[in-house]
Amino acid sequence: MSTIELSGITKRWGEAIGVDNVSFRVDEGTFAILLGPSGCGKSTTLRMIAGLEDVSEGVLSIGGNDMTSTPAADRKLSMVFQSYALFPHLNVEENILFGLKVRKTPPAEMATRLAKVAEIVGLSGLLDRKPSQLSGGQRQRVALARAIIAENPICLMDEPLSNLDAKLRQEMRIEIRALQQRLGMTVIYVTHDQAEAMSMGDKVILLNDGKIEQEGAPDVLYDRPATAFAASFIGTPPMNLLKTVAVDSGAAIDGTTVLEGTNGACLFGIRPEHMEFTDAGGIEVELVSADYLGSETIVAARVGDQSILVQTPGHVRIPEPVKARVTWDTKNVHVFDAGSGRRDDNVRALPI
Repeated sequence: MSTIELSGITKRWGEAIGVDNVSFRVDEGTFAILLGPSGCGKSTTLRMIAGLEDVSEGVLSIGGNDMTSTPAADRKLSMVFQSYALFPHLNVEENILFGLKVRKTPPAEMATRLAKVAEIVGLSGLLDRKPSQLSGGQRQRVALARAIIAENPICLMDEPLSNLDAKLRQEMRIEIRALQQRLGMTVIYVTHDQAEAMSMGDKVILLNDGKIEQEGAPDVLYDRPATAFAASFIGTPPMNLLKTVAVDSGAAIDGTTVLEGTNGACLFGIRPEHMEFTDAGGIEVELVSADYLGSETIVAARVGDQSILVQTPGHVRIPEPVKARVTWDTKNVHVFDAGSGRRDDNVRALPI
């Protein structure tokens, strides 16, 4: 069994808390993503699972067994580091086999495993090269091969694609996901890139300031963000979050009542891709600038003293600020409490 479960895990360094009472479960064969901004505790959490960091409080279990204090070498898992961590003086074959040699695996078994793994990751013709003779993507494949050849049921990955260019990251995302599905591994993958999280993960665990903000399938975090932070972190471009003013009938943005069922100010959330320009109705905005992306344009605008983004098809040019009107479908509106930032489904969006 390769199920991983964290119960109330905390990591302290003196008075500083890096991970604060984190609990989650990753079932066997799941590709789980630890997602969040720099400094949120995702790599520290991964290192505690690996046994590279001590757990200050809580219980860590793997396969139903308490592994909280178990040495890293006895946890039967592999890890791929951000820096690849290849030995520069060893060739590809020696780098891949290093762990097996340390464990005194029989030569015949090493040869069989090497041939199989090299074929899987596309390194069969590069086994005699040194790391300095490889591209970034090839070095990443060596690091993956070294993790796979151990035949551990769990693989931990700490931002393994952050050193690659955008095109290669896209290719490697597809390769890693396909590899995980083919081998049936349980993977926990750390990243700050929400595009990686959305495209690769079965489950996303979003961390913020050492705590879990939300966890669930990628589409759940996109469609129903539990907090304003989750709403703004998931999605490209990020969700517009507009402050509202309490009025007798609900809440308003720049004089237009947009919500009912609330007695106080809220955060009104609408994604740029769910907004559209209109000739009548809607709300008046001032278009400020345009970011042309080929098939679409991201238009920056202002509603009163607040900024928003609107995603629209085609090429839009805005040589100077101009007035326009935008609207949205009420089903795409998200409402969050202005104080706690928590989602509030009791407030109803009004058509405009």
